[in-house]
Amino acid sequence: MPQIKLSLDEVDALARAAFRKVGCDEANASALTRTVWRAERDGAKSHGLFRVPALVAALASGKANKTATPKITKRAGVVLQVDGDQGYAPTSHDVGLPELIEVAKTHGMAGLAIRDVFHFAALWPEVETICDAGLVGYAMTASPPYMAMPGGKRRVFGTNPIAWGWPRNEGAPVIYDMATAHSARGEVMMAARDGHDVPLGAGIDADGNPTTDPAKILEGAQLPFGGYKGAALALMVDLMAGPMIGEKTSLGIEAADDGVGPALGGQTIFAFNPEMFGGADAMVGGEALFADLKSDPGVRLPGDRRAAVRPTTPTDGVEIPASLHEAIQGLT
Repeated sequence: MPQIKLSLDEVDALARAAFRKVGCDEANASALTRTVWRAERDGAKSHGLFRVPALVAALASGKANKTATPKITKRAGVVLQVDGDQGYAPTSHDVGLPELIEVAKTHGMAGLAIRDVFHFAALWPEVETICDAGLVGYAMTASPPYMAMPGGKRRVFGTNPIAWGWPRNEGAPVIYDMATAHSARGEVMMAARDGHDVPLGAGIDADGNPTTDPAKILEGAQLPFGGYKGAALALMVDLMAGPMIGEKTSLGIEAADDGVGPALGGQTIFAFNPEMFGGADAMVGGEALFADLKSDPGVRLPGDRRAAVRPTTPTDGVEIPASLHEAIQGLT
């Protein structure tokens, strides 16, 4: 597949132009562009420019609010709630994360419930923002059902990702960001687009048969990683990013969605102040553990791959399919 190379400035300009052309105000266009840019910078292709056409489609249809103005609607102890105003999640993060961080630093922990929002991206950007403030972050969100329970073939859960991060005094924080499905939805979609198989265990076809054909999985269902263990985590996310914050489960999201672009739902984010739990030894103990783990040759910590890619892209640029570049240019 023919590729085209872009600088990070060109990534920013391409995405921003698409969002502004469709009618986003500066706050929403900037928040969306920053999230896409961070994904491309760190090599997270399934959450970068690849997402822009679907994001624009939902904005153009009026489904997603181009001028969303999220507001904090509840402060109850260490619990915060943001009304996303039917906009994309990054704009709500700009409003809610600074407050979450402040409360967690003061009280040791805090929780943020974001409601009435479209979450389309990876979870590590918001977790990294929390970690950069010296806090431990934990985030989750549900999506329309793409995944069947082990033993079944009916779609009941989204890929329902979770992300967790630990801050470090120097260097990038340790962050994992994973779907509770075997593979992120975007990875299956990109495999179908590029014409290559996915690993066995990623999903089933419409008849419930295991398959490595991503196109058949998109027609059938994805599967959780680790069988019932992944399914249990998907259930946890459905409840904690759904009913616990007054939002919908995956099945409820599907029932209310029109299928154009991302779906409206909720996100739950937590922040913890490790030094208020364990004193200065909390950070010292974390660094000691990381050093022990990496003393074994070949071991890398969660987030190391992104951290390794990050310094190279300002010089090397990023590559995307020429067809994707053309499609996004056509939106502007």
